[in-house]
Amino acid sequence: MAGKVKWVTDIEKSVLINNFEKRGWIQVTENEDWNFYWMSVQTIRNVFSVETGYRLSDDQIVNHFPNHYELTRKDLMVKNIKRYRKELEKEGSPLAEKDENGKYLYLDFVPVTYMLPADYNLFVEEFRKSPSSTWIMKPCGKAQGKGIFLINKLSQIKKWSRDSKTSSFVTQSTKEAYVISLYINNPLLIGGRKFDLRLYVLVSTYRPLRCYMYKLGFCRFCTVKYSPSTSELDNMFVHLTNVAIQKHGEDYNHIHGGKWTVSNLRLYLESTRGKEVTSKLFDEIHWIIVQSLKAVAPVMNNDKHCFECYGYDIIIDDKLKPWLIEVNASPSLTSSTANDRILKYNLINDTLNIAVPNGEIPDCKWNKSPPKEVLGNYEILYDEELAQGDGADRELRSRQGQSLGPKGGRSRDLGRTVLTTWK
Repeated sequence: MAGKVKWVTDIEKSVLINNFEKRGWIQVTENEDWNFYWMSVQTIRNVFSVETGYRLSDDQIVNHFPNHYELTRKDLMVKNIKRYRKELEKEGSPLAEKDENGKYLYLDFVPVTYMLPADYNLFVEEFRKSPSSTWIMKPCGKAQGKGIFLINKLSQIKKWSRDSKTSSFVTQSTKEAYVISLYINNPLLIGGRKFDLRLYVLVSTYRPLRCYMYKLGFCRFCTVKYSPSTSELDNMFVHLTNVAIQKHGEDYNHIHGGKWTVSNLRLYLESTRGKEVTSKLFDEIHWIIVQSLKAVAPVMNNDKHCFECYGYDIIIDDKLKPWLIEVNASPSLTSSTANDRILKYNLINDTLNIAVPNGEIPDCKWNKSPPKEVLGNYEILYDEELAQGDGADRELRSRQGQSLGPKGGRSRDLGRTVLTTWK
C-alpha cells in the first residue's frame, strides 16, 4: 500500500470517526492534503462553488455529488420526476402508460405536489376539486420535520402567506419556498400507529447509473395512535414520524426508539397479508427508488470524485402502495438506541468498503464496480451497464406479454429481484 488514507470530516459523529480509525487512516485538517472528506452539504457547496471552490485531484473523494439537491430538495425532486414522466411519455415509453383517469400506471409514486408560492393558483384549482382533502406543507430546504404543518382549508394557506389575495401572494426567496402535497390520509397502520420507512441507497455513479440498497433499513413509528380527524391536524406526534419530533413525546421509548427493522416489517406483512403481496410491495419500493434516480441522472453533475449515501423516506398506504415522500442527502448519523448505533456503524463501514476499495488511497478513475464479496449488507439495486446488455431479454418478455411495470418482468442477474425493463 502506497500510504495511509488521510481523512477529514466536519461531522463529528462516532460512527464515522470509529470507522476511519479502525482502518488506520490518518486524520488531517481540511487545509492539509487529504484523500477522503466526509462533509456536510454546506461544505460541499463551497468545495464546488465557482467563487470558493477548488479542483480536486485524482486521489481525493467526497461523499456528496455537487448538485445532490436535484434529488434531495423537496421541490426539485418533484420537478425532476415530473420532467422525467413527460420525457418518457414523449418517447412513447410503456412506462408512461396511463389509466382511463389519466393517472400513471407505473410512475404515480409521489403524492400530488405543488410549489408555493409559484404554483398557488394551480393548487387552489386542485384543492377545490376535493375540498375535504388534507394537505401537508413543508419548507423545501429543511429537514427533521421543521416547519411542517397540515391544512384542510384555503384560509389556512392565506393566513400562512399573510396575504389573502392570490394575485399579490407574498413573494418569498428560494430558501423560504414550500411544497404542498396531498396528505396520505390512509397510511398502513401497525398497532394503530403511522410509520414510514427509512431506506439507505448508495449511488457510486449516475452515468452509468449504479446504485445499491442497504438491507438493514428501518421503520419509524409515531408515538400516538393515528387519527384522520381534523381535530388532530395540529398534533405532530400523530402525523410526523421524524425521530427529532417523536423523541419529545410522552410515550417515546428510549430503548427501541420507536423503530422496527425492515425485516420485521416484512415478516409482519407476510404473516398478515401474504408473501406474494409483500414481495410485490418491496419490488415496487425498489422500482420507485430506481425511477427517482433515473429522473435526476441527466441533470446530476456526475463528478468522478463523488459518491453519495441517501436516506429514502417511503410511506406505505393501507392498499400496500408505496409513496416516495423525500430523499435526504445527509441521513442522520446520530444514534438514538444501541441498535441504532450498531446499524449506523455498519452502514458507514459497508459504504466505505464500496467507495474506498481495500481502504487504500483512492483513485477516482476506477470503474466503481466493486466485487460482490465487499458489499456487506448492500445489494446491487440497479446497474445500467448490465441492464443495457439485457435488450434481448426485454423483447422476450414483451412476446410473453409480461408487464413492463413493477408487477413483472424480473431478472435475478443483478443480485436481487429487480426489473430490467427500466428503460
